[in-house]
Parts: sequence; C-alpha cells; structure tokens
Amino acid sequence: MAKETPQPEPAQDRTSGAEVPSTDGTNADVADLSYEAARDELVDIVARLENGQVGLEDSMGLWQRGEALAAHCAQWLDEAEARLSE
Repeated sequence: MAKETPQPEPAQDRTSGAEVPSTDGTNADVADLSYEAARDELVDIVARLENGQVGLEDSMGLWQRGEALAAHCAQWLDEAEARLSE
C-alpha cells in the first residue's frame, strides 16, 4: 500500500493572510487572463512588494508571479501592436 504524500497548503502572506502564489514556477493560469486582469493583478503585486510588509519567501513568490504577469501583458501589447501595423 503506497503512503499518500500530503500536499502543501498554499502559502499565505503573513501580514494580510492573502494567498501567495507558489514559488515552484506554476503560473500556468496567467496564460488564461485577459490583459486587464493580468495588469490589475500585477499592480496589486507591485503595491504589496513596495509596502515592504511581505516576508522574503512570500516576496519571492509574488516576484515570480509578477514576472509571469508582466510577460503576459507584454505579449498582449506586442500582438495588439502587430495587428495595428498590418
């Protein structure tokens, strides 16, 4: 009988209690976001990081999520620019 490995609980910001994205690089859901949703989440992440009240581990997860969101927004903008240039 195989022993079941417990799944880790989502990390939580120690200040606000909000869930922090994992630091294992799983940001697959970003690809499904609209430009506006990704931009709004990125703005929120930047504000949380600038606040300075997030711990190091949580900050790293937020930073990685922010990088994925920024890349997604840049892709949206590049595609929009390409369509306008046609």
